Amino acid sequence: MKAAAGLQSKLHYDETFNCVQCGYCLPVCPTYETMKSEVHSPRGRINLVKMLAEDKIKAEDLREPIEKCLGCRACETACPTSVQYGKILEGAKEVLENAEQKSITQKLSESLIFDQMFPSKRWMNTIGYLSWLYQKSGMQKMAQRTGITQFAPLHLGKFESVLPDLPSPAERKNRARLFKAIGSRKVTVGFITGCVMDAIFYETNRNTIDLLTKAGAAVLIPVNQTCCGALHAHAGKIADAKLLAKRNIEAFEKEKTDYIVNNAGGCGATLLEYGELFKGDIEWERSAQAFSNKVRDISQVLSELDGLSFTKEVNGTITFQPSCHMINVQKVKNEPLSLLKQVKSKGYREMNDKERCCGSAGIYNIVNYEDSMEILDSKMKNVKETNTSIIVTANPGCLLQMKLGIQREGLEKSVRAVHLVDLLVEAGAVSK
Repeated sequence: MKAAAGLQSKLHYDETFNCVQCGYCLPVCPTYETMKSEVHSPRGRINLVKMLAEDKIKAEDLREPIEKCLGCRACETACPTSVQYGKILEGAKEVLENAEQKSITQKLSESLIFDQMFPSKRWMNTIGYLSWLYQKSGMQKMAQRTGITQFAPLHLGKFESVLPDLPSPAERKNRARLFKAIGSRKVTVGFITGCVMDAIFYETNRNTIDLLTKAGAAVLIPVNQTCCGALHAHAGKIADAKLLAKRNIEAFEKEKTDYIVNNAGGCGATLLEYGELFKGDIEWERSAQAFSNKVRDISQVLSELDGLSFTKEVNGTITFQPSCHMINVQKVKNEPLSLLKQVKSKGYREMNDKERCCGSAGIYNIVNYEDSMEILDSKMKNVKETNTSIIVTANPGCLLQMKLGIQREGLEKSVRAVHLVDLLVEAGAVSK
């Protein structure tokens, strides 16, 4: 009886009863659209979770439907009874993770990726250094010319071709920890540099600091911060996600900041839910909630400070592909658009169904490549209908995915994808 109660608790069994099977979630679910199967819809997955909690199916019966879920949480936004699908999904992933019999090789690989690489600044910097060397030494051009990249595992050859230009090791090493506000200081913010963001999108992080200081924010970078834990939580490794969250909470508690700012929609959503992650934990709940209360996307802080003017015209028409976790979890919708519409350009063009997931979803596009590309192709159909020349995103995963979509459609000469922060700098952002 205790084991059954424990399983039901982990699966958030009580929460599944809030689903009234109305089907409002179906039209907004990308995998239901492309896979055309009830078990690949939020409603179907919730039913399967309930059946597992009632011992009517085995854990393995749940694995594929759960692993094929993007976790975009558009269903939560559409749900009239406010079912907490994200909580049910992560509970199911944790149960599946614990139930899986893994080989020694698989355990070692996962330990290397989740325990050593992502939480480690040294590892992330090394990845950044090696990627820079790969680009600057000519190895990238040679690999692409000879076609050897097509033999890379997990379709990684597709993704290496859309990586941005990376900074040299010297540029990385010389970054300061404190940045003064330009003009009078309005707020002090702590900046979450992120693991992938800092390794691959270092220039975007540098531009983030530039915009914040010009807008009137002093910026601190706590040295002991680490990965937000999103990838761990999405893989069912909740205990590991909590360990990372504790390290971040402790790192930022040492700084006096008004906000904790991020520039990656997926990371921001996880940071915002630290309070929920530690709910019921007497030792950590209060500090986790205090941390979450300070979390802001950069677009929110820039909008609130209203300290920037844009002096240059961007050559092209603009459309916006929002991050799922930014709009469905952080509920940040208007601020990025408000900033974009201040930029001088040849016009803004709204994309049909812009809030639908692009198929990136953390590492979904790597581990479920074919399914992800089907969703991306649907997204690119909407992009092409706008006849736009600049796709703006606010999340590193979305940015790489849109770059890949441009490449798949053969639009490299007429369309580019760019992070919101980078476009604002390109538009000549200056202090008001």
